[in-house]
Amino acid sequence: MRVHRAVFARGLRRHSAYRVATLSGLLTNSVFGVINAMVLLALFAARPEINGYDARDAVTQVFVAQALLAVVAVMGPPLDLEERIRDGAVATDLLRPVPLQSWWLADDLGRAVYQLVFRAVPTFAVGALVFDLRLPDDPLRWVAVLTSFALAAVVAFGLRYLYALAGFWLTDTRGVWAVAGLLGPVAAGALLPLTLFPPAVADVLRLLPWASMVQVPAEVLLGKESLPGGTAAGGPALQVLWAAALLALGALVTSRATRRVVVQGG
Repeated sequence: MRVHRAVFARGLRRHSAYRVATLSGLLTNSVFGVINAMVLLALFAARPEINGYDARDAVTQVFVAQALLAVVAVMGPPLDLEERIRDGAVATDLLRPVPLQSWWLADDLGRAVYQLVFRAVPTFAVGALVFDLRLPDDPLRWVAVLTSFALAAVVAFGLRYLYALAGFWLTDTRGVWAVAGLLGPVAAGALLPLTLFPPAVADVLRLLPWASMVQVPAEVLLGKESLPGGTAAGGPALQVLWAAALLALGALVTSRATRRVVVQGG
């Protein structure tokens, strides 16, 4: 655990060095959030309620999505592990007395915490200042929201780690990211709330892992009954299942990738 805490702290410090990038990202998220919110307000002016969402719900989700974009990195950047696989430096990583997956999880959680504090919170605050967002009035709901955000970061890591491991077989994972960067934000509810899709499509998308990165945390904050199980605990429970499944799959693929490296001579 001491090693993982040190790796977490290193990831936190490393990303805190890019302050200008953080500021520009905050500005970008805020501007796109305002534009997206205005578009949805125009839509809901013509139709006040869509599948249980009103204009206030939709605008709130817009800023949850913009706040979480950097935390879950649904559109990138990829893990540095991908470049290390490409140039062979991963052989050094495999010599560490720490599992490859847990090392990179600790590093990425450091990045996610930095992005949450210095980019997500200010972005959401901008939305709250400009628009009338729907905020929980129950302290326990805020605990559920923070828990859901943390689980979203773990699910996001699980997916990005699998994308990185594809480099052991594909060498170049840019094609993987081209597909993931196109489909991921849509399936996550980052571009449009999944509620705006036909109910049959939305119900399927909500059960996929990408929805656990944005749509589920947004619905936890909004207190929606559309969560799996119809309860506030349904969303985080689904996130826990996906986090466990993706990490287990990542461990299995890592084992096979390691044998592949050894077979190729390391």
